[in-house]
Amino acid sequence: MLLDLLNGNTDGLRLIITFFSRLFVIFCTMPIHEYAHALIATKLGDQTPRLSGRLTLNPMAHISPMGAIMMLLCGFGYAKPVSVNPRNFKDTKKGMAITALAGPVANLLMGFVFITCSVYMSILVKNSLIIYAIYNFLLFAGVLNVNLAVFNLLPIPPLDGSRILQLLIPAKYYYKFLEYERYVTIVVFILILTGVLSKPLSIISGFFIDLFTKIAMLPF
Repeated sequence: MLLDLLNGNTDGLRLIITFFSRLFVIFCTMPIHEYAHALIATKLGDQTPRLSGRLTLNPMAHISPMGAIMMLLCGFGYAKPVSVNPRNFKDTKKGMAITALAGPVANLLMGFVFITCSVYMSILVKNSLIIYAIYNFLLFAGVLNVNLAVFNLLPIPPLDGSRILQLLIPAKYYYKFLEYERYVTIVVFILILTGVLSKPLSIISGFFIDLFTKIAMLPF
């Protein structure tokens, strides 16, 4: 592979960048995602995340082994959910929804920053392998952050979308949904692993990636 890189073959380099970009998401952006949950919950009056050691950027406090494996293999994954006590919020449903939304919003913001940096870096891409590697790393990191945000908005436990769903539908339907959450979760993860849901998720992610790219290109 090293010989291929020296000869200008970038396929091996892309694989390396993809792998390390996903590791970067697992150890850096996923913790920021969970930290955003913990920070907003604390700001809204619930000290549970702080008392349980989740108000930290230390990745070891947030990583879920299964979620990390899914990120490495599929480009979609999750971390350990931050425990909150909704009774500490002034408005229980709204507090839960805002706390849940904080994680995906953090990922979208990081995605925008990385994609913007990759656009600026692309202007410098000539024949430099180092510049090419940095550009692709930034782009992959941005795309993975967007993927993570979209994935976490799926309305299934333990993902953030299930907390947001609670605010959007009547309580009786939400609790009815919870009765079957185990089966729904298993089915959805099977659909993701078999690629059935990959295309719809990719379409949604693509919308944000194209939007961020167009915004980043506005000065040019």
